[in-house]
Amino acid sequence: MSIEVLNESGEADVNEEMLVDVCSYALTAMDVHPDTETTITLVDKATMADLHVRWMDLEGPTDVMSFPMDELTPGGGRPDAKDLGPAMLGDIILCPAYDRKQAEMAGHDLAHEMALLTVHGVLHLLGYDHVAPEDEREMFALQNEILAEWYDSLASRGVKYQPKPTGAHAFPSAADRDELDRKMKAGQ
Repeated sequence: MSIEVLNESGEADVNEEMLVDVCSYALTAMDVHPDTETTITLVDKATMADLHVRWMDLEGPTDVMSFPMDELTPGGGRPDAKDLGPAMLGDIILCPAYDRKQAEMAGHDLAHEMALLTVHGVLHLLGYDHVAPEDEREMFALQNEILAEWYDSLASRGVKYQPKPTGAHAFPSAADRDELDRKMKAGQ
């Protein structure tokens, strides 16, 4: 996997190595070709708000956005689709300043929040979405499964990042995240 992290956020306390590791783990778990390229870009709130309104027609910043290379993903990028071979999968955009506040409200640290959002972004790149309730359940269950397995894999690989959180919102359901989204919007 070729995963590049571009930190344009001005935030220095983001573990870029961890973001690459969790992204690589998620892509491997989803049987994505090992020569696939992905970029994770960290931006400030103003940039994220601009992207959010331009691409989603929604005001204010958000936690994560994904920009898949649609022309490279026959079958919607699902893992059961035809093997794509090496390709540029797309871009994941994270906003550490926004994500930090969201992490605090959820009761865990920024590193975990960004790991969770990276997995979420990977799933969006692969064609998963959470518009319909059944798709939402599938995506969040898969997100939580990959994230939990990533944490469990760290010790066996001799890698140490943040500890695996145990709080109620550490591995959230879609309803948990909807509630958190409402709280975040109310606090802005």
